[in-house]
Amino acid sequence: MVSLQDVQRSSQSGVPIAGKCASAFERVLDAFMANFDHDEEVGASCCLTHHGEVVVDLWGGFTSKAKQSLWQEDSVSVVFSATKGATALCAHVLSSRGALDLDAPIAQYWPEFACGGKENATVTMALDHSLGIPAIREKVKPDG
Repeated sequence: MVSLQDVQRSSQSGVPIAGKCASAFERVLDAFMANFDHDEEVGASCCLTHHGEVVVDLWGGFTSKAKQSLWQEDSVSVVFSATKGATALCAHVLSSRGALDLDAPIAQYWPEFACGGKENATVTMALDHSLGIPAIREKVKPDG
């Protein structure tokens, strides 16, 4: 079992940081704190597991730029594009194992995708965002 140390610190710019961190992962704590000093982070949290055990569980900063409320252990935020890296990693692992052909048409794996002129779209095109498929749900007006 990993021993976690309580964290109650402030970044160089005085932003409060709290949580727990295993001593072997203190560089994660340092990077987390630096994020507030150098990258203008307002509020954030970071929880990492290693071999099924939590080794880092940090939170710090504020819930808004107004800095009226501290970021808490259970503060909620909106995350965009969080799965892109994991999806790319999974796709490349599958490709390295011969289970996914990056140059194959997407329709080889998902036949229904081929409708509407997308029959030649490849897996690589999906991964590098060159498909050009808009996410518009309603018909665009002629002058739109």
